[in-house]
Amino acid sequence: MKQILVDVRPWNKELAITALESGADGIVTDAADRVRELGRITTIAPDGDLIPGKDIIEITISSTEDQEKAMETARRMPVIVHTPDWTVIPLENLVAVADSIIAVVKTVQEAELALGILEKGVAGVMLQTDDPAVIREVTKVVQGHGCRQELIPLTITAISPAGMGDRVCVDTCSLMTDGEGMLVGNTSSGFFLVHAETLENPYVAPRPFRVNAGAVHAYLKLADGRTAYLADLKAGDRVMVNGAKGSCREATVGRVKIEQRPLLLIDAEHQGSVVSIILQNAETIRLAKPDGTAISVAALNPGDIVLGALDTAGRHFGMAVTETILEK
Repeated sequence: MKQILVDVRPWNKELAITALESGADGIVTDAADRVRELGRITTIAPDGDLIPGKDIIEITISSTEDQEKAMETARRMPVIVHTPDWTVIPLENLVAVADSIIAVVKTVQEAELALGILEKGVAGVMLQTDDPAVIREVTKVVQGHGCRQELIPLTITAISPAGMGDRVCVDTCSLMTDGEGMLVGNTSSGFFLVHAETLENPYVAPRPFRVNAGAVHAYLKLADGRTAYLADLKAGDRVMVNGAKGSCREATVGRVKIEQRPLLLIDAEHQGSVVSIILQNAETIRLAKPDGTAISVAALNPGDIVLGALDTAGRHFGMAVTETILEK
């Protein structure tokens, strides 16, 4: 995910509070203790969580020498880049060789431009503004940028009972809507969009903060390309909520419920690639169809089309690795 830092130098309490309330990733300040009095957030300050010159550095690009210095430094630590005349070329050059560039911006338009440079964009932005409304706007732009997960149609090939086992309900601190859920699969190479419990039914009330995600061994796909085992999730972890149209956003885990329940093995394929998932055998568990509507696993039949995603197999601590691996 992209990061947003808010510069409150010289000290501006209103801007710091807005940054906290908007969900900014960090505050750049001259004195971290003032920020800590307001709440918990990463501070970039001489007495902060990140110390300028040691953990992160600011460089103004006004010459080729400055650009070369920024490139060399970016191999060792994050670099906050000032481009006074707002020229795109220096940022393009830096983004091409480093993944730790943070661009200084003053407007929503500048933030959008920096986040889209060379398609992958900068790692984040540092916002300089005196307007709290701009902080809120830019934060929304940054939090919603760079997170797209294009989904593909999966054709169901088989549904069969899988005995009893431990399944995981992921309860988040966010409310999901129809068409949203999480990408889960038996292997790291294939995922199903498991629909959130947003729908009314005769048996239980909706739980729009919940995804009954599958068995404990399953992989959950995250925004940065990593995966997490469902069994490893805990309160405070960040997970990814995916929408049927390709949108995605982070949500914080508030609780994880692991309980023994009857299970179903669901197999599907896409152009010869085989994917599978084990879910609880209950009518309230649903997958997502291509139009975003939900279909219960109790109503699922071979030939039905649901949404999912394919990825490269092979993981080490959740990160993709290049190695010979067979998952089945």
